[in-house]
Amino acid sequence: MTIGKSPRRDSRRLPADSEGAAPEQQAPAEPADETESIGRLLCAARLAAGLTVDQVSAGTRVRVPIVYAVEEDDFSRCGGDFYARGHIRAIAKAVGVDGEPLVARYDAAHGGAPGVQRATQLLDTGSIKVTDHRRPNWTAAMVAAIVAVVALIGFNLLVGKPTRSTAGDASSPRSAVSAPVTPTVQPPALVPSTAASSVAAIAAAPADKVTVKLVAEKDTSWVSAVDSSGKSLFQNNLDQGADQTFTDPKQIKLVIGNAAAVHVYVNGKDLGPAGQDGQVVHLTYTPGDPQAG
Repeated sequence: MTIGKSPRRDSRRLPADSEGAAPEQQAPAEPADETESIGRLLCAARLAAGLTVDQVSAGTRVRVPIVYAVEEDDFSRCGGDFYARGHIRAIAKAVGVDGEPLVARYDAAHGGAPGVQRATQLLDTGSIKVTDHRRPNWTAAMVAAIVAVVALIGFNLLVGKPTRSTAGDASSPRSAVSAPVTPTVQPPALVPSTAASSVAAIAAAPADKVTVKLVAEKDTSWVSAVDSSGKSLFQNNLDQGADQTFTDPKQIKLVIGNAAAVHVYVNGKDLGPAGQDGQVVHLTYTPGDPQAG
């Protein structure tokens, strides 16, 4: 019986040795059939290794749909040549074959391996485009700023009319400088001056509109002017010697902080000071007779 058991132990070892030797022969194996496609070779190697697509995906972190696509020679789902080469190498390593010959075959079928010189040319071209693209923006900004300054100076020279003018000197530079510059002021419809006095300057006020002219004769006063739509026409200090004129089809509402300092002309008529010294008055004027509402 001892002689009978020994052959059975040997017969059980032989399959184990043959099973151990088989993976060593498959690990360095390379695809020998050049006629087979990359996907078929990888699929055959996976089946020979006894692996499923899920196992290959878990070992390579290549998603299952992409593994299936590579085995079907559909590399469009890889996201480009760079990722396709990486997926081929990873899957080949997982199934026990050399991936470099497969990558070389992929490059031969898709235009060759990427070159360093081509990337350098793209980098140089990009830097030139960025440099040329910036110059017109700075130039346009400087031109726009210069135009805005010139327009503001011209507007101030036209609007800033003198209060106490003499014949032949109605638009002197000194009067233009004394006029306040306020960004929130709506350009008023000024009546051309043809005489020396402020009364003559608004004598031709249109009858279908209300025209109010304020002149700070004695002192500085805070003034607020609002048109019939509620839009603010002026809200600032009216310095001594300065004036403002407002026109609207329906009404002009005024708030004057130092009433005695401001002389009021409405629809071409002189109404005198707006009030007493230090008094705050609220006035509303409409077309026709200059009566405060």
